[in-house]
Amino acid sequence: MRDEDIHAAIALLVEAVKKWQTPAVTIVSQREGDPFKVLISCILSLRTQDRTTGPAAERLFALADTPARMVELPAEVIEQAIYPVGFYRQKTLQIREICHLLIDRYHGHVPDDLDELLKFKGVGRKTANLTITLGFGKPGICVDTHVHRICNRWGYVCTRTPEETEFALRAKLPEQYWLVINDLLVTFGQNHCHPVSPRCSSCPLAHLCERRGVVRYR
Repeated sequence: MRDEDIHAAIALLVEAVKKWQTPAVTIVSQREGDPFKVLISCILSLRTQDRTTGPAAERLFALADTPARMVELPAEVIEQAIYPVGFYRQKTLQIREICHLLIDRYHGHVPDDLDELLKFKGVGRKTANLTITLGFGKPGICVDTHVHRICNRWGYVCTRTPEETEFALRAKLPEQYWLVINDLLVTFGQNHCHPVSPRCSSCPLAHLCERRGVVRYR
């Protein structure tokens, strides 16, 4: 994919994803507009499918919707609320630790700074960027496996890791697309451009994609 093709690619993606479900964390951000809930939803979503993440987040926030209320909940109650998200016991400990830190150092408010968010145990660049973009509407590029895979498959970047992809995109992706690239490619990757045997024959972006690394497709 040529650099200038990204404008056409984004326009095609915007139309293509309309028929599919919006990612769970994005739904939380649109419904709640609360950086704290975005951050906690991001934690719940790791290694967990959206159909599990969304209901788990709803159950948890019905019990506690602020760091102060969250730390009052016994760990067992949080575990029961978020089960069956992946690693729910570890995530319970992480959520409680994050909430204590928010109270002790940030007056109960989620910081809107990437470097500050990365100081939280278990918060990597993906979660930090998603909190920045969805929670605060500030520029950032959240790169998960879908964004990393598809941007390399297109030939738009040539990188080995999601972190490398983030910095490559920061260098070349027009800033007007920073806030939307994750939502678009997560939805597209979950429903069409699969890791194995993507649906290239019916892909609206096939004429722009170099299919790097694609061995078999439908």
